[in-house]
This record gives sequence, structure tokens and C-alpha cells, in this order.
Amino acid sequence: MRVKIADVNKDAEGLLPPAKSDGSGIGINYADAYIKVIKHTLPDGRKITCRRRGAKITLSIGDKKGEGLMRRLKHGPDPRNILRKALAEAAGSLGGTYAVEEGVIYLDLP
Repeated sequence: MRVKIADVNKDAEGLLPPAKSDGSGIGINYADAYIKVIKHTLPDGRKITCRRRGAKITLSIGDKKGEGLMRRLKHGPDPRNILRKALAEAAGSLGGTYAVEEGVIYLDLP
């Protein structure tokens, strides 16, 4: 089942280095602004949320949680790619997939 989570936060693009350096090397300010819009309630009542703590991204669907790490050495240096790979890893640990198509964030759930 493919679920539209949210539209991509266009304001987050302004927080990418070098326009706004955060010293993290992985674009923490960009990541925070990007995942802020990931909030959705499924038709069955389960809530989809996303949060960051350090370099760890946690994607929650109801009471299940999936985690992904933002890895600069493996997926860098582009902060967009680092974050998308971490979100894909978190969705994968929940048994789903994460996709962005034409400015819309989708989550494919089993």
C-alpha cells in the first residue's frame, strides 16, 4: 500500500551547506527541517512520525519503529542523499520502502 506522507519541505533547501553551515558535515539543520513535515495518520488510525536524535533517524508507524543512521562517509557528501538513505534504511527496517517522486514523500507499506 503506497501512502502519501507529505510534500517535500522546499524551505529546507535553504539550510543546505554552504548557504547555512552547521558544522556537522551531514546537514543537521536541513534534516530537521525536512523531517518536520513527516506527520500523517493512516486510515486505520496509526500515526506516522519521524524524528532525529544525533545522527539517528527514527520512523514510527503506530507502535513500530524503524531506525536509520545518517552516514557521511558511506552516502556523502551531499546532505540530501545522506538523509534519504537514512530514511530508506528506517523504512526498510519496518518492512516498507521510502520514495520521493515529483516533490512528494511516499511510504510503501506491506
